[in-house]
Amino acid sequence: MPELTPIHFFDERIQPLFNTPPIREKTPHCPNGFTWNGKTYHVTETLSEWADFARRGKMAKNMRPEHAEIASSRGSLNVGRFYFRVRVDTGQVFDIYYDRAMKGVDNRKGEWVLYKELQEVEN
Repeated sequence: MPELTPIHFFDERIQPLFNTPPIREKTPHCPNGFTWNGKTYHVTETLSEWADFARRGKMAKNMRPEHAEIASSRGSLNVGRFYFRVRVDTGQVFDIYYDRAMKGVDNRKGEWVLYKELQEVEN
């Protein structure tokens, strides 16, 4: 079975495309596609998905240890990322994620990010 290895790191905002919008915006399912740098990519396969509720930066120190332990398994307000490893219609494999963190008063919903591109390599 081929292994996936990162070949490009982007960490750039994308616009997700959903056939059916998520019921809960802060806990989304994998989008059906996304637009990045003026090009639209359609997801043909979701290879894996996972969540990371680690508290970063200032948020890492603003909670009691017993509460932080619970939050690390299920998340807390504006903390957490939902990752999706997807194959798109060009054949490329990308890791994308939804970051729940508020980016400001005018952007409370978080944002979608193209994290990296991966390539299959034979063992």
